[in-house]
Amino acid sequence: MLKKLFQLEDHQTTVKKEWTAGLTSFFTIAYILIVNPAILSDTGMPYEFALLATALVTAFGCLLIGLWGNAPIILTPGMGVNAFFAYTLVIGMGWTWQQGLAIVLLSGVLFLITALTPLAGKLAKAVPLSLKQGITVGIGVFLTFIGLQKGGLVQGDAETFVALGNLAEPAAMLTLFGLVIMLMLVVRKVKGAFLIGIAVISLAAGLFGISSGSAGEATETTGAYASVFTAADFSAWSSIPFWTAVFSLTMIIVFESMGLLHGLLERKEKFGRSYQAAAVTAFGSGFLGTSPTIPAAESAAGVAEGGKTGLTAVVTGLLFLVALLFTPLLGFIPESAIAPVLIIVGGMMVQEIRHISFDDASEWFPAYLVIGIIPLTYSIADGIAFGFIAYPLLKMALGSPRAVSPVMYAISFLFFLHYVFTYMV
Repeated sequence: MLKKLFQLEDHQTTVKKEWTAGLTSFFTIAYILIVNPAILSDTGMPYEFALLATALVTAFGCLLIGLWGNAPIILTPGMGVNAFFAYTLVIGMGWTWQQGLAIVLLSGVLFLITALTPLAGKLAKAVPLSLKQGITVGIGVFLTFIGLQKGGLVQGDAETFVALGNLAEPAAMLTLFGLVIMLMLVVRKVKGAFLIGIAVISLAAGLFGISSGSAGEATETTGAYASVFTAADFSAWSSIPFWTAVFSLTMIIVFESMGLLHGLLERKEKFGRSYQAAAVTAFGSGFLGTSPTIPAAESAAGVAEGGKTGLTAVVTGLLFLVALLFTPLLGFIPESAIAPVLIIVGGMMVQEIRHISFDDASEWFPAYLVIGIIPLTYSIADGIAFGFIAYPLLKMALGSPRAVSPVMYAISFLFFLHYVFTYMV
């Protein structure tokens, strides 16, 4: 039955290979069960509910893309997207986390529209590659900055705004220890490096009595989760800032999903259904109570292990459901175990900068604005907006207005209107 359902013979693979690949994918991405709730809880969302939502939406996404798209891809709350939800939408723009979930739902609707119409292709062609790469790099720097703060390696300063933290503090020492351990595992390409590192740091913190602030506590019952399920608050739907937030989040999840799927899928004919599964799962994120899902770059670990079909994703999804039995243990994980993950993942995303062409200032400077403004303003949306506004202006100054698509002009104008209404009206 499995051979027929997932076309294993056509893909020249076996049930054993797919199960092994699914297990590898799970241990590679399982850290999201710890890191995502830790980030979302900064918004005031109950940690235990965010944890449950993370597990459920990942299981749902993996099962959907496995059965519908027959692709070995993990769909899970995206690193960077969760930072946008927590630190830009809620903390930066002042929305409640319930209003943030409403923004997630509406951005999911727009994502679905692109997935079910020819709009996806038009958007993919409209936005220049340099800006897409700049967004990835900017989010990577942002995640690194958040990790340094959570780990006590960077602190606020009245004169210089930020400064090096007190490295003699137990939390900072634990973060540095964790960073060294995880980096050693990552460079040796150990499967499940982040999960192993988190376990080692948490054990060390317990043995030496080091307390650096718990990442959260998973103690509430599943029944109480109903208070978060469909908790989205649409009370601000008529305001311009609300729709600006919806537009910005949509841009992020659409272009990240497109780029990651194109890079991860060996058989490009699977892109259509896989993209549709990604859109449905991102939409479902708002109902389940978490930031949007995207295809995880960690899917590459399962592919490298021999995963070629949706059976790999299905196995990973089922393991996320099993992991719910062990959630009480996650309450013992300190923030110093989370910080190294954010720092290293941020570094991995920054590698995208090598693909930006620095021969043309009208290409690299808008990307540079995105990269600089995202971490320095603590806002992914503002970084994207500045880059998107600058790009057509520089092309027109260069005498190449036709190098910019009408769709790109429209997007840039919408960002410009946002600042006009926010600061001048």
